[in-house]
Amino acid sequence: MRYVSTRGQAPEMDFAGVLLAGLASDGGLYMPATWPRFSAAELRALRGLPYPELAAKIIAPFTAGSITEAELLAMCRQAYAGFAHKAIVPLVQVDTNLYALELFHGPTLAFKDMALQLVGHLFEHVLSLRGEKVRIVGATSGDTGSAAIEAVANRKNIDITILHPEGKTSEVQRRQMTTVKADNVLNIAVAGNFDDCQDLVKAMFADEPFRAEMNLSAVNSINFARIAAQIPYYVYAALNLGAPEREVAVAVPTGNFGNILAAWAAKQMGLPIAKFIVASNRNDILTRFLDANDMSVKTVEPSLSPSMDIGVSSNFERLLFEFLGRDAALTAKTMADFRTSGKMAVEAKVWRAIRQQFQGYRLDDEATLKEIRRSYTESQYLADPHSVIGLAAGRDCAPVGLPVIAAATAHPAKFPDAIEKAVGSRPPLPPHLSDLYDRKEIFTRAPADLTAIETLVRNFANRNQNA
Repeated sequence: MRYVSTRGQAPEMDFAGVLLAGLASDGGLYMPATWPRFSAAELRALRGLPYPELAAKIIAPFTAGSITEAELLAMCRQAYAGFAHKAIVPLVQVDTNLYALELFHGPTLAFKDMALQLVGHLFEHVLSLRGEKVRIVGATSGDTGSAAIEAVANRKNIDITILHPEGKTSEVQRRQMTTVKADNVLNIAVAGNFDDCQDLVKAMFADEPFRAEMNLSAVNSINFARIAAQIPYYVYAALNLGAPEREVAVAVPTGNFGNILAAWAAKQMGLPIAKFIVASNRNDILTRFLDANDMSVKTVEPSLSPSMDIGVSSNFERLLFEFLGRDAALTAKTMADFRTSGKMAVEAKVWRAIRQQFQGYRLDDEATLKEIRRSYTESQYLADPHSVIGLAAGRDCAPVGLPVIAAATAHPAKFPDAIEKAVGSRPPLPPHLSDLYDRKEIFTRAPADLTAIETLVRNFANRNQNA
């Protein structure tokens, strides 16, 4: 499998190269040169497989030429061995034709574990073969940071630096990052919002001398390995609901567009998904675009669903690239103009083509609390503030007669304050996190300034030179 940049000026790479590079050198995002396809018979043959085996079958075409299917299967089995639910991704019926796909049974109680537990093994495998060391830098709006740290903590060939917006994650999310005891982890609390953190990461990758000096890599969903590792759970859920003979819809709470892009990728591979419902909170750039072709940057407002408090959805560039007919030059120009003006100019016919498959939905905080209460009262299903927006979107926007897979992206215990407001009690943390509030936190505060952040990353990388 070969990969191309959405902006057309970076060299093609194989999977191992894309894994280690993260962001393309031209600022674009890597995409497979062609989408692998599964026939209806091949999809049917996946029914009933244990999740690690199904995941390996789906991901194998993307890693072809870099990792064998046998190696990939071994890594999938290792990655999901410690999940708290035997099914790994249980599918729970919440209402007629509405199903919660629970993606939060990994070590950090968020859907990011589904990809990053595997990506950690992929990194270790490739780096060991190459005899290299990388320094991962990532930005998080809440869940990616802890999942990434959990995936690579204490791995000898990796250092990891995670930037989070100070005071803008839940306390559980922050503590899951800042209480990990590992010598290869640097947490930075940035005075700003998630978009500031994301911009700083992109700026570090754009700084070619620094990128080369540090041998930077990424675990955010700008890394296609993340997307590839998220595709299998949509296949798993759809097969359980009657695919490929039966169409399904998906509803995904999203800010950075990576999770729902993985569902769209599954469709390109042959899965019969009829509708993609993009569920937003008050930071609704994607819903505004889908409603009225208004992709314009607005000030990010804190919400009860902080992982979706994002003003610019990085992975939308990948979808744009596809709907522009893979015209890399036009994609690059559109993104450059968007960066300059804060408003994306998408031709009406392109917007209408996207609208045929995607629908937007939004809930503010008050409505989110009502939906948590409603789900708990009517269905005895306790959903966190992100998952419940997806459930509400799936219920309110479902195509008639189709089952809807709603991505349940985080455990309710990660957001106890919101849950308590909604239902009057705080959900307990699972046993392995029961002492989380007693653990010592370690992090560094920094301004949203590239020089300051690069200095911290460089000093951390060189910390043992004079020891």
